[in-house]
Amino acid sequence: MAITASLLLIAAGAVLAFAVTYQTSGIDIQTVGAVLLTVGIVGLVFSLLFLASFAPLGPRDTVDRRDFHDHL
Repeated sequence: MAITASLLLIAAGAVLAFAVTYQTSGIDIQTVGAVLLTVGIVGLVFSLLFLASFAPLGPRDTVDRRDFHDHL
């Protein structure tokens, strides 16, 4: 869910920052796009780091089923 939200923020931010040329009096649309793009990238990095924390870092210990059944 967090990765999807980050990708949506990145896409919306990129569109606002690079493709929209609409001018408003109080808000700079390109700056809003850059902020959304930055927040999306930071969110994506944190989401991927969080998911990577569940991955095993060392070699996996495998159990041979024949040895396991011999001990029963």
